[in-house]
Amino acid sequence: MLTVASDIEVLARFGRALADPIRCRLLLALREAPAYPSDLADALGISRTRLSNHLACLRDCGLVVTVPDGRRTRYELADVRLGSALDDLRAAVVAVETDRTCADAETKGCC
Repeated sequence: MLTVASDIEVLARFGRALADPIRCRLLLALREAPAYPSDLADALGISRTRLSNHLACLRDCGLVVTVPDGRRTRYELADVRLGSALDDLRAAVVAVETDRTCADAETKGCC
């Protein structure tokens, strides 16, 4: 059981980052390779202003960092282990969803 405030805070930040589909798409894109904001906006089909807000959230959560590259700024995952964590989390959720261990899943929609 998590009891250390910093552990709970870290997981809450990760949850906040994953709570939005665009941020999830950004994390998955950056898992593949670092990218520039203009390329990310084009790839996700969103405005640069909207993208900027989501990148700011991911920076505040400590999940992405900026890397100066001449006059441009590139974004990348703050730690390469985040890519593996995203893969592991996705695999675990898919496994649980297909298993449906909760007896009330069909009637209450809890799982």
